[in-house]
Amino acid sequence: MNPASRFLTSLAQAISTLSLYEEGHPARERAVEAAHQRLLLLQEEDPKPRFTFLESEIIYANQPLRDLRSWDWAGRFSQAGIQRLEILGPVGREEVEAFLEEALQRMTGQPMDTAEARQMSATNIRYGLVGIRGRDDAGGSGQVATATLAFTLREEADAIRWLHDELQSHQELHLVEAEAIVRSLSVAMHGDQAFLIPLLRLKQFDQYTTTHALNVSVLTMALAEHMGMGPVEVRAFGVAGLLHDVGKVRIPREILNKPGKLSEEERRIMNAHTVEGARLILATEHHLDMAAVVAYEHHIKLNGGGYPTFHYPRRCHRASDLTHVCDVFDALRTDRPYREAWPTDRILGLIEAGAGTEFDPEIARAFVRMIRQWESRIAEVPAEDVPLPLGGGGGLEGLEGTAPTDGAPPAAGGDDGSGEG
Repeated sequence: MNPASRFLTSLAQAISTLSLYEEGHPARERAVEAAHQRLLLLQEEDPKPRFTFLESEIIYANQPLRDLRSWDWAGRFSQAGIQRLEILGPVGREEVEAFLEEALQRMTGQPMDTAEARQMSATNIRYGLVGIRGRDDAGGSGQVATATLAFTLREEADAIRWLHDELQSHQELHLVEAEAIVRSLSVAMHGDQAFLIPLLRLKQFDQYTTTHALNVSVLTMALAEHMGMGPVEVRAFGVAGLLHDVGKVRIPREILNKPGKLSEEERRIMNAHTVEGARLILATEHHLDMAAVVAYEHHIKLNGGGYPTFHYPRRCHRASDLTHVCDVFDALRTDRPYREAWPTDRILGLIEAGAGTEFDPEIARAFVRMIRQWESRIAEVPAEDVPLPLGGGGGLEGLEGTAPTDGAPPAAGGDDGSGEG
């Protein structure tokens, strides 16, 4: 068992011990001391460890803790309002004991007066719900405002970049990590007092591959939920949205990062990312059939346009239709090297105009309703700390050159029918 897992296990054992013995009992003192020592050992190799508790899974250093998979204490921490735990620096034994008492009180529903006083005091142990920067998770619910953690999607961006790197270097797709990212995004959407749509704000063009994958996943889950789908289906769609562009790991960087119009040959190579993505997924994860279909179909229009071309006309999978509209929306709302971001009203107008030709009309109408109804719930998450991904995607399937200035939306995805995203 690694030091991180040993530390968490010692925390659980200490909380259980505290529930059995009064303050000052030797067993209690030994349990607190053991947890403190485990933390010191962990901090020798990771001075500022950070954990995210996602139901039955724990994310540490941007990856799940495999030796604590399905650990029931992950759910206990999460249900007690400890969805994320951060150690910001050196921690004394008293701070560890204070946190253990606070955690026990939260898990047992005891009054929080003394625990709140400790949490408000200076401490390098911080915990709370996963929230959005600038929002107060306290909201009159009894939560402690200072326990709320700034949420930047950095860990999720790190993880999707790692997934892309693994695919590029080893041709291996890690399903567990992809599902963990989607669970984390779902927590961000539901962990606040109100439902939120956290979209990562692009800061540098080279971040596009990472930010776009995360945003399409969030938008696809939000749309699926808005349309009344259940949690299992919503997350399955979220994984498909997250992986819809994985085929771009096969695209040369000079094409991905090209700021101008692609040549005919470059366009052919770029358009192949849909087929390559489906092949990568099916070759490495047999349980992701739907994600493979979405990777293949997400640039195909309702009327058969787009790419790749079906040999025999048929309807796309419903998940592909959802991902397609979310893909176009996020691409157009983002600054690209060859055009400025479009305003929301203009994008929604394009989607409405494309209902029945490019987009499934039911899904297009539902998406427009969702954005107009939930626009106040869209939270722009800063990307200052997001690392650069493997390729930027400049000059991708976008509207090459500048956007039209006459206000008239072009056919969705540009004049060459290449699509957007």
